Amino acid sequence: MNLYTIDTGHFKLDGGAMFGVVPKSIWNKLNPADDNNMCSWAMRSLLIEDGNRLILIDTGIGNKQDEKFFSHYYLHGDASIDKSLAKHGFSRNDITDVFLTHLHFDHCGGCIERTGDKLTPAFKNAVYWSNEEHWKWATQPNEREKASFLKDNILPIQESGQLKFIPREEGIPFSTDFNIRFVHGHTDSMMLPQIQYKDKTILYMADLLPSIGHLPIPYVMAYDMFPLTTLQEKKTFLQEALENNYILFFEHDPVTECCTVQQTDRGIRVADTFRLADI
Repeated sequence: MNLYTIDTGHFKLDGGAMFGVVPKSIWNKLNPADDNNMCSWAMRSLLIEDGNRLILIDTGIGNKQDEKFFSHYYLHGDASIDKSLAKHGFSRNDITDVFLTHLHFDHCGGCIERTGDKLTPAFKNAVYWSNEEHWKWATQPNEREKASFLKDNILPIQESGQLKFIPREEGIPFSTDFNIRFVHGHTDSMMLPQIQYKDKTILYMADLLPSIGHLPIPYVMAYDMFPLTTLQEKKTFLQEALENNYILFFEHDPVTECCTVQQTDRGIRVADTFRLADI
C-alpha cells in the first residue's frame, strides 16, 4: 500500500462559523482572518494505492458551479486534483474508487463535471462510495444543512449507475488495512477512514477535526448539526489517538497535513506535526 496527499486547492470560510462559540480574540491567533472575517482552509484529499485499486478519499469543491457560488468561497492557490494526481503519476481515469466521507460540497464537488449542459462523473472508471443513511440525509436535507448539499454534486452520481453503499457498521473493512469509522455530530453518518500504514494507524479526520486548531474539545464548528455529539466523539477519538499513538490526517488545516497528540495540563494537544510523505 502507498499513500499520497492530494491537494485540491484552498478556499475561505467565515472564521466564526468554523470555530463556533470560541471568541475571535482566541481563534484569530490560530488561523488569522482577512478583512471580511474569512480564513483560508485546505481541501486535502488522500489517495490510496492498494494492489489493483486506486482509492481517492473526497474530491474537494470542484469547478462546475457558477461565478456567484464561487464568489462566496474565494478559491485560491494553484493546486487541483489533476495536478496533484499527475505529480504522483496518475490521472482521473486511473481512479477505481471514490470514497466520500460525506456529501457537503467541499468534499464531493469534484465528483461531477459539467460538459455542456450535461453533468457526468469526473472519474469515469470509479465506483463512488457513500452509505445509505447519509445519502438519504443529503438528498432529503433539513433546512439548516440544505445549502451544503448541492443536487448537482449528488444526484448525477446515482444517475450514472456508479454509486454503491457501504453498510453502516463500525469498523467495517473497505480494503486491505482500511476500516471505516462512523461519526454523527457534524452530519449524519459521516465516514472516517482508518488506515494501517507502515506499522502505524492513520485516521482521516474529515470534519470531525478539520484542523489542528480544533483539537480543544469545545472548539466545535457552527456548521455541526449536533454539537454535543461532536463533543463526545472528539473526546473518544482523541483519547483513542493518545493511547494508541494514531496519526491524524487533516483535510482542512491550511498548513499541517498530519500530527500526533500528547496529554498536557490543558488537555490533549499536538505532539509532532509532519507531512504524510515523511512517515
